[in-house]
Amino acid sequence: MKNQDFTTVILVDQSPEEVFNAINNIRGWWSGEIEGDTDKPGAGFTYSVPGVHFSRQEITEFIPGKKIVWHVSESTLSFVKDKSEWNGTDIVFEIAHKDDRTEVRFTHTGLLPAFECYPDCSNAWAMLVNGNLRNLITTGKDQPSPW
Repeated sequence: MKNQDFTTVILVDQSPEEVFNAINNIRGWWSGEIEGDTDKPGAGFTYSVPGVHFSRQEITEFIPGKKIVWHVSESTLSFVKDKSEWNGTDIVFEIAHKDDRTEVRFTHTGLLPAFECYPDCSNAWAMLVNGNLRNLITTGKDQPSPW
């Protein structure tokens, strides 16, 4: 059976190391309130948009220039019945050199079409990764919050 986790891919001209550093500058591209360390193996941080979304992530993989994994240990999504749909999911960034470019494969493992939040969450991830993160990587400038 085909994997149905939400995935999106971007290609950029920057090096894998530059991409890795931009991803770890979460405050530069993921809009909302972020507390805690976001750029160290084993660290944890929270993300929130008051009244809409709260989640606690733990950095479970941190391979410079190659891969970052955030495990969602706690979440509250106010706009769906099962407010903890993200609990136990993983947010994965895989970075690879492709020809003369760098590919970023983003996968929210466990975010499935059967989830009530899938339409809104996958749309938000697509905008953040394909918009804010790509722009941060390519310009080096933090992206303003749309919220």
